[in-house]
Amino acid sequence: MRNEFTVFAIVSLLVVAGVGYFLWSPIWWSLIILLPIITIGFYDMFQSKHAIMRNFPILGRGRYVMENLRPKLYQYFIESETNGTPISRIFRSIVYQRAKHELATTPFGTQIDLYAEGYEWMNHSIAALNPNDLVQDPRITIGSPDCKQPYSAAIYNVSAMSFGSLSSAAIEALNGGAKIGQFAHNTGEGGISPYHLRQGGDLIYQVGTGYFGCRAKDGNFHPEEFKKRCENESVKMIELKLSQGAKPGHGGILPAKKNTPEIAKIRGIEPGIDVNSPPYHKAFNTPIGLLNLIQQMRELSGGKPIGFKLCIGHKSEFLSICKAMKQTGIYPDFISVDGGEGGTGAAPLEFSNSVGTPYREGLAFAYDALVGFDLKQYIKIIASGKIITSFDMFKTIALGADACYSARAMMLALGCIQALECNRNNCPTGVATQDPELVKGLVVSDKKERVANFQHETVHTFVELLAACGLDDMSKIKRHHIYRRITMKEILRYDEIYPYITKGSLLQEDTVPTNWKPYWLMASAESFVPNEDVVFS
Repeated sequence: MRNEFTVFAIVSLLVVAGVGYFLWSPIWWSLIILLPIITIGFYDMFQSKHAIMRNFPILGRGRYVMENLRPKLYQYFIESETNGTPISRIFRSIVYQRAKHELATTPFGTQIDLYAEGYEWMNHSIAALNPNDLVQDPRITIGSPDCKQPYSAAIYNVSAMSFGSLSSAAIEALNGGAKIGQFAHNTGEGGISPYHLRQGGDLIYQVGTGYFGCRAKDGNFHPEEFKKRCENESVKMIELKLSQGAKPGHGGILPAKKNTPEIAKIRGIEPGIDVNSPPYHKAFNTPIGLLNLIQQMRELSGGKPIGFKLCIGHKSEFLSICKAMKQTGIYPDFISVDGGEGGTGAAPLEFSNSVGTPYREGLAFAYDALVGFDLKQYIKIIASGKIITSFDMFKTIALGADACYSARAMMLALGCIQALECNRNNCPTGVATQDPELVKGLVVSDKKERVANFQHETVHTFVELLAACGLDDMSKIKRHHIYRRITMKEILRYDEIYPYITKGSLLQEDTVPTNWKPYWLMASAESFVPNEDVVFS
């Protein structure tokens, strides 16, 4: 192939010379085009990193160009309305339409195969209600008996995304949308930045394993710094992150390119380096220790709602926390259940694809566990896991959630085009980058309105679904309202797939359901380590 390229270069130069001679045109005009190509070709012949470019100069380089363009070409020219990933075009489009207040109806019927395995739906009622007669902005009150400052939360909120993973303009626009729509904005584990505060929207301050914003010099939890952050009036709740759906058991990742001096100052870390939060907390190492930290945080915050977030992993560990709650009498005000399908800008492939319980199974298990230990009355559940439409919300509440988070849908409302460049610091829409030239393309005054529009329209449609089902309150949504096609001939309701357990049935060994007993026996309030000897000995 090298000989072929040499022949190509020689012939090209001869052609240019011939054309220049016969047409009396200066040769160098043609060389403006050909010389760079020839130069690149000679470079490719002698570089040693890419065999295909070394063997196929110029043409081999085209392979890398096409590899880079492939996701874009696929998204715009190949994928259908329903087969795109992580989020298909049909759902991206509905977010854009609602965010822009454009026509959001569908012509000529559904494009979804209603007879495909996994198709889900809800049934309407002949005695449907007028949605205008229902509460248009349903809310829940979060606060256990020990909470002094309960919070009235919307049912659809901005999930955890840190300043660092998202740009300053994106953070400010999300918070501005939360302010307009009166819903909550989770800060993510990167701490509270000035951009979280400029618009005055309600914040859920997330504290992760890195304790950013309330971090001591040795990397441990700093009570006084935490107290200072919680004194801000915008902070309505605090969420202690144990794990997240995108990479449970791994810890957060902030690439060096995104770790600017500004971000480093907010987080209390060194700038310009990769920052990997530890996969575990240093402030506790037992279920009782977790609850003691929650109690300490509640006191330091002045009695604001305190909760924890996790993707369900070993079931015995969650049951250990429940046993610790009963033993200590300390209850979190809320628990955020993330699913293994959670999204993020940077996560190892194996963790994104193969670690953590999907949100439906995780949510149903967490709800049932709280009911089984007679704890649900004190604790609200917020769920996340690719919740984009109002039907997603309906299904989530049917499984046991009281409210929902969304991250990627809110990013789409900001203008994200799913370019899949989140981890490279070159997001073309300025959403997930720290490049100032890209960030300036995201105009906060416009995007905050779009975020508010999307959230409002989605909640509005949820109320319409509630009315269509003949229900006048979302607390009446149960698992039997949702159906799933298992096979061509078999259909099951959610309550058949995820059967409820009896209230209080996990309080005593002799009443524990058979399929729960192995995990119940392994669980201990004194340790997260499962006692497998009692089950597998």
